[in-house]
Amino acid sequence: MIPGGGQPNMQQLLQQAQKMQQDLAKAQEELAQTEVDGQAGGGLVKATVTGSGELRGLVIDPKAVDPEDTETLADLVVAAVQAANENAQNLQQQKLGPLAQGLGGGGAGIPGLPF
Repeated sequence: MIPGGGQPNMQQLLQQAQKMQQDLAKAQEELAQTEVDGQAGGGLVKATVTGSGELRGLVIDPKAVDPEDTETLADLVVAAVQAANENAQNLQQQKLGPLAQGLGGGGAGIPGLPF
């Protein structure tokens, strides 16, 4: 019988889990600083969000501005922000997906994380 009854394995598992948590926190920080774009109307409206989904910028081409039709402009803004958020979600999957699986997420995800 091994002295300590398998304690070294538990210690090793805890160290691995702690490293994975640190890697996950680092990846989340990188996401918060990375910017991705989305556009609508053939580029008439462009939105920039962080990898964590925070809206950082919005560019509207003057050709998209029609005082008689603000609804279309609003739709373009919404579509551009949605496209940017989709790109941010894809980036999250790339950066956080492997870490989540390593933490036992394996498709079910980790509560509190967006995947």
